[in-house]
Order: sequence, then structure tokens, then C-alpha cells
Amino acid sequence: METKEFEFKGFTMNGFVALFILFAIIGFSVWGLVAFTNGQMSTPVLFVIGLFLACILPIGFRKLEPNEAMVMLFFGKYKGTFTKTGFHWVNFLMTSKKVSMRARNLNPDNIKVNDKTGNPIMIGQILVWKLKDTYKAMFEIDSQTMAGGGSGTAPVTVSNRMRAFESFIQVQSDAALREVAGMYAYDENEAENGELTLRSGGKEINDVLLSKLNERLTMSGLEVLEARINYLAYSPEIAAVMLRRQQAAAIISAREKIVEGAVSMVKMALDKLKDEGVVELDEERKAAMVSNLMVVLCADESAQPVVNTGSLY
Repeated sequence: METKEFEFKGFTMNGFVALFILFAIIGFSVWGLVAFTNGQMSTPVLFVIGLFLACILPIGFRKLEPNEAMVMLFFGKYKGTFTKTGFHWVNFLMTSKKVSMRARNLNPDNIKVNDKTGNPIMIGQILVWKLKDTYKAMFEIDSQTMAGGGSGTAPVTVSNRMRAFESFIQVQSDAALREVAGMYAYDENEAENGELTLRSGGKEINDVLLSKLNERLTMSGLEVLEARINYLAYSPEIAAVMLRRQQAAAIISAREKIVEGAVSMVKMALDKLKDEGVVELDEERKAAMVSNLMVVLCADESAQPVVNTGSLY
């Protein structure tokens, strides 16, 4: 979306020079009053003019810190964005609305959503955002009413205005997070072959979330610099069941490794006995030996040996 923001081109003056001129005008008006009082002047016109200027000129003083900006309006018409840091004087008929261009953190509450497979999960995110386009932020969204508490007449401070922007981002970030969470399964157990999941996605998921957020915020002039998922868990009502399923999957995986290792060890034992001629075993006794070794190697507890003192034949 094309921006309508541009730099303020109106008349400006160094604030300290303007302050010196103001003091000079005040001194001139005092001199006019003294001259009128002493009868040296017939009318206090100089005092009146000086007093008038001394009252209206201070309205034009503006002060900006680094990474701050002022949206300048002339009777409601946008005249540009003033970004020069320091102490300045501008046309006192100008209205200015100060905003902060600094980066800010946002840590919304965790929300409950459904993943791609329909499982309810709890998910949270952390955002780093900043104001990018002052025109869009001030005039494309209703930030003034939000900052004024909904009345539109209450005095609006910079902090209130930035909280209004933050509130807008929070609503849009919740919507974007719900959309992204619905695009992926929670973990590999629910995903199809090699599909990206919320648990394993990492940077890829965060990049998708960042893209979705900035798509939604284009019209507002706000930009998210970084977005990442900082909390991910099953919803409490299914957490216990899913934990048992994960435990079962872990046990099965462990058993597969144990059986694979046991088979390898039994084969190695039989080959060793045959190669070194320790004992000759027929097929029946080999089967019995394999059975005994598998029980010993795969059992959860130590096996109790039974010593056979008889002959093998």
C-alpha cells in the first residue's frame, strides 16, 4: 500500500533563537508600559502588542528526542511529519501529535486454538514492533478515539496513543496466531509424512507468523520486527491423554531399540560359540538358548538364573 507520509516542509526556527526573540519582545513590551506610565507615550500600543506576542509565541515551541516524531496539522489538514530532534519553534497555528518511533515489546496472553487436526492447544507469542508510517497510524485506523478512551474529547498523551497502537496489534496478532496454528499439526504424531509441525517448525513457523502479522498490519502503518512462539502445550482437558500417548510412543520406540540390540547380541553369541567350537548345539537347543537370552536381555528386571547340572544330551 502506497504511503501518504512526507516530511514537514513548513517554517521552523531554532528554539533558542526563538526564545531569545520572545524575551526581547517581553522586554520591549515592559519598556512600552514604563514609557506610557511616565507619559512619554500617549497610548500603550507597544505594551499591548508585546503582551499579545508574548502570549501566543510560546505555543510554537516543540521539543523532540531521538526516535520521536510529530504529525503536523493545520486546521485538520495534514502538513507532514516533523522528525528533527532538538528544540524548535514552528507556526503556533500548527497542531502537533507526537508519537514514538522506538521498538516495543508485546507479550499477549496465551490463547486457546485448534491445530490442523482439531486438537485444542494453548499457544503464546512474543512480538517486537514499532511505528513505521505515521500517516497510516494516525489517520488510517481510529487511534485517536482509542487513545482517548472512546470519547474522542479527552486529552491524548503519547503513552495513550502508543497503547492504542499496541491494542490494535494485540487484536491482529491473536487473529494471525490462530490462523498459523490452524495450518499445522501440534507434533509429529499428528502430522503426515515429514510435514512441518508447531513443535518442530521453529524458525519456519516464526517466519510464517511474522509474514501473516505484517500482512494484517500493512494498513495501520505499524510493523512487527520479530515474532516468535514462546509457549506451546496441549489444552488442559486433553493434556493428560496426550501425555500418556507420548509416553506410550516413547516406550514403544525404546522397546524397538532394545529388541534390535538383543537380536544382534544373540546372533553374535551363537556365531561366537560356533566359530570357536565351544559347544555344538542342535536347532532345538539353539531355539531354547535364543529364548533364554532374549528374556534376559529384554526384561525390565534382572532375570533369576536356573543352573542346570545335568547333561545337555
